Amino acid sequence: MVPVIVQDADTLKVLMLAYMNREAYEMTAQTGRATFYSRSRDKLWEKGETSGNWLEVRDISVDCDGDTLLLMAEPKGPVCHTGSATCFGNVNNRDISFLGKLDDLILQRKRELPENSYTTTLFNAGLNKVAQKLGEEAVELIIESKDNNEELFLNEAADLVYHLIVLLRQKDFSIRDVISLLEKRHS
Repeated sequence: MVPVIVQDADTLKVLMLAYMNREAYEMTAQTGRATFYSRSRDKLWEKGETSGNWLEVRDISVDCDGDTLLLMAEPKGPVCHTGSATCFGNVNNRDISFLGKLDDLILQRKRELPENSYTTTLFNAGLNKVAQKLGEEAVELIIESKDNNEELFLNEAADLVYHLIVLLRQKDFSIRDVISLLEKRHS
């Protein structure tokens, strides 16, 4: 029996602590959904089997001593039985961490170039078109900033960020490179 720390793979928030025995571990590895061993009920339980709030497992690591597991997961709803996002009462917003997920998706689009994808259309059009589109979005954001329509302003801001990430990927950089530079400037 080993303790398992469950962490949100996107936000990196600690979600809960549970326990696994070998059978729970094997079940988790096989199904991709977190299965734990309930010490109070003396049986296996798949997280979400009654609530529908699953934990989709992305990675399982063992600590340096080999006596604790770290489970990186994507929660499908509140994690705690009380209805809270975490068992520690924390808020688990995706906020800024979503940009990394979007960046990864844009990179995947660049590699695979799926049909019927707007991102594929941009990559196929080439660097000049991607840069031009980013410029257009910047101008549209500036225009919307002069008015008082918050929804249009935020939509243009989202378009600008998306097209910035596409341009970064077109140039073989990522949003993480920009974040790293901003962190260096801040310190």
